[in-house]
Amino acid sequence: MFAIIKSGGKQHVVEEGKWFLTEKIDQEDGSAVEFDALLISDDEGKETKVGTPLAGKVTGKIIEHGRDKKISVIKYKPKSNYRRNVGHRQPFTKVMIEKIA
Repeated sequence: MFAIIKSGGKQHVVEEGKWFLTEKIDQEDGSAVEFDALLISDDEGKETKVGTPLAGKVTGKIIEHGRDKKISVIKYKPKSNYRRNVGHRQPFTKVMIEKIA
């Protein structure tokens, strides 16, 4: 069974028993999280639910928090000796999907 949920301004395809990365969620590791924005759920072709606007709920557990790989942002202006190098690491949350309802 898979579902498409909306979290952190993005849509994710999730399955029961698998994990996915999403934008940072301000909760402790090991705590339960519930996603209300279930857009589509499919039970291996038997039954497909399409949300108008939402179809149900997905529950999961937060495994860990972390930060992504570093991205360098370089600004350069010729003839004026202006150079700027800034790095950014986007925080994420790893979530294990437990139940799709």
